[in-house]
Amino acid sequence: MSEGGFHVHGPHDHQLEHAAEHGSTDAFSGRIAVMTAILATVGAVMSYQGGATQSNAALFKNNAAIKKTEAANQWAYYQSKSSKQNLAELGMTLTTLPDKQEFYKAEAARYDREKKDIQVAAQKIEAEAKDWDQKSDAQLHVHHRWAQATTALQIAIALSAIALLTRRDWLVWGVYGVAGLGAALGGLALAHI
Repeated sequence: MSEGGFHVHGPHDHQLEHAAEHGSTDAFSGRIAVMTAILATVGAVMSYQGGATQSNAALFKNNAAIKKTEAANQWAYYQSKSSKQNLAELGMTLTTLPDKQEFYKAEAARYDREKKDIQVAAQKIEAEAKDWDQKSDAQLHVHHRWAQATTALQIAIALSAIALLTRRDWLVWGVYGVAGLGAALGGLALAHI
């Protein structure tokens, strides 16, 4: 309640307060209240899981970006060795001194060997980046499942308020159906499907 005595609440809250004030033993209202509390609790857990998987997806995507940068650095290093190898081969071709030709030939061979090691390292880092991307995509998929499950439970809670206000039993079955859908989607998220 606010300081001015003005109190805003939903119809569901009003119905519960009315029942508490007047000592009502209305089984229908009690059943809906308990069901709503359970749905809200399960929905909160699902919402938390959705947030956790979304955070994981972002973290994994960040790791992929870091690995892609590392791979790009390796490929730049590879390119610098290629340029040095080309210069050594050019020096070998342009010089007429035999000892300089041998020096440049040895340098070109060294750069070629170094490039091979750098290429292997760059390809390994690229594979790690791809793995992080796949992990991120999988987490994002699970996040969407949790979000769908949470949305279904929120709809079920809204339907339970409508059922309480209208006192329609068939709406309660609708609540059960939508809540069941939410539970199924939560199960799929839990199973990473």
